[in-house]
Parts: sequence; structure tokens; C-alpha cells
Amino acid sequence: MKKHLVFLSGAGMSAESGISTFRDSNGLWENHSIEDVATPQGFAKNPQLVLDFYNARRKQLFEVEPNPGHQLIAELEKEYEVSVVTQNVDDLHERAGSSSVLHLHGELRKVQSSQNSSLIYKWEKDLNIGDNCVNGSQLRPHIVWFGEAVPAMEEAIEIVQSADVVVVIGTSLQVYPAAGLMDYAPDNCRVFYIDPNPSISSTNKLTVIPKVASEGMKELIEKHL
Repeated sequence: MKKHLVFLSGAGMSAESGISTFRDSNGLWENHSIEDVATPQGFAKNPQLVLDFYNARRKQLFEVEPNPGHQLIAELEKEYEVSVVTQNVDDLHERAGSSSVLHLHGELRKVQSSQNSSLIYKWEKDLNIGDNCVNGSQLRPHIVWFGEAVPAMEEAIEIVQSADVVVVIGTSLQVYPAAGLMDYAPDNCRVFYIDPNPSISSTNKLTVIPKVASEGMKELIEKHL
């Protein structure tokens, strides 16, 4: 039976591809406050602003490519069972070749009904006011905003609980509930944390690799797997 590798990826995973990390040091996301563009209240207050914001993020996906970090994770499927649980809303893991990717915070290339979150559609173009679901409700980005529940959390926990190796990569471990996922790793599971500015230190159960995603993946494969 193949060993099960579980990758918990965050914004730093896609930063090398040119996608901005979630928020800069000033607390803004692409010069917008989180409250304005990433909350249900922001959407209710100014839906056009929110749609424009995510239209720009979606458009950016067509201008970027998976980086070596994404590709190295995908290549590990030749030898291991590999699951990716990502906080990212881009599709770079899939485009690199990863076949098992769970998006905790939604996906830019999907939209959902603003009244029924189970009505989800694939979406490649701009989303505008007046684009409605089959029931006539305005469509919104298929994104889990701040203050909303994370529907995929239970599935993510089950994936981590079945891991032989957990690799946390490109995430500050500050955004909950995703930040608590590695705590569900089995007692005999090896845990690695790849981040250029790690917020934690190595312990007997945790190995910190203080590098960007692609360089950290190379070290992980060469020295630890």
C-alpha cells in the first residue's frame, strides 16, 4: 500500500506563480479592505465592487502558470497516494497535474447562487449583476468569505487523519479553522512545515523547512521522503 502524503497549502504556494498573497502587511487585499470584498456584508453593501474584484482575480488565472512547487507535488503521485487540501481559490494544483484537490475556501472558476449555496456552476468569464441561477437569484463567487462556515472542513479532517506524512506549505497558520488541520494528524505521522518565514520552530514531531514553496519541496523530496 502506498504511503499517504497530505499537503495543506496556502497563499505562499501560489505566490511564486505571481498570484498575490491574501493580504499585504497593511491588511489590504489588492488595495481593498477584507470587509469590503470578502464578507457577506460587503457583498450586500456593494455587490458590483465584489464582483469586479473577483472578476479581476479570475482573469489573472489565465495569465499565470503552476510553479515548480505545484509540479513537484503532482509528480509525487507516481510513488505515493497524494491528497492536497488547499486554502487557495486558484486551480494551479489541478493544472500541475494533482488529481485529488480539496478547496477549503472555494474556487474562482465556479460561482454559486446567493440564496442557495448548493447551486454551483463552472464559470470562466466575468460575473455581472443580473447573472442569475436557475431559480432567479443573483450569482456570487464560489468563495467562502470571512464569517461563513467552511463546508469542506469535515472532509479535510478525515483526509488528514489518514495521513502518513503531512506537509504544511505556504500558509501562515493564522487563518482558522484551516490552521488547526495539522492537529488532526495521527500520532505516528511525520509533519513538515515549509515557509520562508515560519511562525513555529522544529520539534521532535515537526520539521520546519524555512524556504519558499518550490525550494522547500526540493529539500523535502531530497532529504526526507
